[in-house]
Amino acid sequence: MRKRFGDILLDPERHLLERGGTPVHVEPQVFDLILLLASAAPELVPYDRLIEEVWGGRIVSDATLAARISAARAAVGDDGKRQAVIRTVPRRGVQMVVPVTTEADDAPNPAPALAPASDTARQTIRYTTSRDGTGIAWAETGEGPPLLRGGHWLGHLEHDWTSPVWRPLLDRLARGRRLVRYDPRGTGLSDRSFGDSVTVETLADDLEAVADAAGLERFPIYAISQSVPVALTFAARRPERVSRLILLNGSIQGSTARGDAAATDTMVAMIRSGWGVPGSAFMKAVATLFMPRATPEEVESIVEMQALSASAEVAARIRRVIGEIDVTEVLPRITAPALIMHCSGDVIQSPDQSKLLARSLANAEFHLCDSPNHIVAPSDPIWAGCLDEFDRFLDGDATA
Repeated sequence: MRKRFGDILLDPERHLLERGGTPVHVEPQVFDLILLLASAAPELVPYDRLIEEVWGGRIVSDATLAARISAARAAVGDDGKRQAVIRTVPRRGVQMVVPVTTEADDAPNPAPALAPASDTARQTIRYTTSRDGTGIAWAETGEGPPLLRGGHWLGHLEHDWTSPVWRPLLDRLARGRRLVRYDPRGTGLSDRSFGDSVTVETLADDLEAVADAAGLERFPIYAISQSVPVALTFAARRPERVSRLILLNGSIQGSTARGDAAATDTMVAMIRSGWGVPGSAFMKAVATLFMPRATPEEVESIVEMQALSASAEVAARIRRVIGEIDVTEVLPRITAPALIMHCSGDVIQSPDQSKLLARSLANAEFHLCDSPNHIVAPSDPIWAGCLDEFDRFLDGDATA
């Protein structure tokens, strides 16, 4: 039997959750949790029943339980602060607090006309050419004001579409927006060549080529990790085109540029010996370093993405370029408002880099997030809050 509450349709037979007529990717445990709460509504579901029915009675840590509840809230458009749909009763259990209706499995789906204008259920992939002739693959989804997402090396336009790490983020970013994103040179569907002369300026050329191909005139950029200095380079080069910057867990100086070439050399050596090797300890270690707070499914997805996104040699070259990046000199030329966020326990990029960035930009706000993750996965309790901050900041762009 299907369940409806608010703008949510829950279809157990097809393992489908739709919000406003648009499918939303959810992990199996999160789906089962939402279904249990909807089936029991408006009754409170005690924690022991939750663990018995969703986890089969296995021992579950409080952190895992909290992460799944947070992911369930994000899937239905709720968050831990509002708890307008899913309410937590401390030390007792969890409750769905909105009216839930049940309908037969043969009941009609909502008419297509009721679906929102933004179609995040599909993407269109195209190609453009960067300044030096390198082919760059880019994709767009959704409708509305534009948002360009900077490219990073752990990605692949097609495989991101089914990733438990990236698909929930793409759905959320494209809600009411036209989301444009791309695979950087050497990765994903873009040309897999990555020459020895590539610099951060070259990578900014790739971003500019995508913006031009997509017809973006003035637009905000969302960047994470190594795409942060690329976005900063472009924002300094074309200040009239960048309206806002959202910069998460980034850096402005790589390890080599900071005088720690040994750290760069060590990581490059590890990549060359273990990247893309099935079952290698390196691949699992990298995924765990990037996401210490993650589900096994999310970790496995990043392990798989390593092999899909780039070859070991290209990954090593990319890491060496990241180590050499230093964009401190361009920062005074950046005028766009910036939302800078960094996870407090990030061991891939130090929060000190984002703090220095916030001090160096004329119009920046800084948030230190309580998480050990470098990649903020949907299961992370801070995930929904981060996306809420993104929406708040981008709404300011719409009213400017």
